[in-house]
Amino acid sequence: MENAPLYDDLQGLPDGGQAYWRKCGDGTRIRVALWQGSGDETVLIFPGRTEYIEKYGPTAREFLTRGYSVAIIDWRGQGLSDRHPNRPQMGWVTDFSDYQLDIEQMLAAVAEAGLPKATVLLTHSMGGAIGLRALLNKLDVQKAIFSAPMWGIYVEPKVRVVAGLLSKLSQVFGMGARYVPGAGPSNYVEKQNFAGNVLTNDPETYKWLQSHLAKHGDLGLGGPSFQWYNRAVSECDDIRAQAPATHDVLVFLGTKEAIVDADNIRNVMADWTNGKLVEVDGAQHEILMELPHVVKQFWEEVDLFLAK
Repeated sequence: MENAPLYDDLQGLPDGGQAYWRKCGDGTRIRVALWQGSGDETVLIFPGRTEYIEKYGPTAREFLTRGYSVAIIDWRGQGLSDRHPNRPQMGWVTDFSDYQLDIEQMLAAVAEAGLPKATVLLTHSMGGAIGLRALLNKLDVQKAIFSAPMWGIYVEPKVRVVAGLLSKLSQVFGMGARYVPGAGPSNYVEKQNFAGNVLTNDPETYKWLQSHLAKHGDLGLGGPSFQWYNRAVSECDDIRAQAPATHDVLVFLGTKEAIVDADNIRNVMADWTNGKLVEVDGAQHEILMELPHVVKQFWEEVDLFLAK
């Protein structure tokens, strides 16, 4: 495997990690980072839209202290993986099924590096849509943990009809490679002050996220394209119709969630008999990067879930 950059100057990234380039079946180059743990199991981490490997350094550290090996991916179109050739700051994917090609290479990297078999999946936001599809496709893990999974995108009721119409028209008139209304090339944490943000209640975490892009602007990603939005809505509808999968799952949802559709999460979990939904009082979208008491609650629930 060819070595890839891993920005170890960003606070929170554990020592001993190694990143690799992997070439997917369609020629797209993606980045995967691996850490060897002391035990005999590996955790796969599926980030959300706009995210990147280094953002999950503290999460990887927690799993390493529990003995797990860790694998984290930069999805196509973000992080240091291949992006849209003409608009690299625009969130883009040809089809959501393409992300499954990325997973194939992630699993191949785990195997080639000699890490233990992957038994646990952790996902956040868009990674939750990709992860649920993988579970429905029989991804061979034992347990899955979802943080604010994107099983639907929250759109304010007053603009839902317009958003749906624009999404459909964008495909008819070849507007897929344009930003959705209100979006642009700037990353959310670059343009949004802490006050009024919809990611986290923790100001120190927000400063930490801003510092990443100040040091390494190539990690940043702007708003979604019409293409991404259209394919995301279609994928969310389809995976909800097919859910639940057969795996044991633990799902976290903040009561102040404003990015993904909370009702869709509740509806999916109502039918998941071997799943547990934890609604975290006062938390926003980034459960893993929230105030310390929220993060503590997350890991307490995870430890109980993995011990079963």
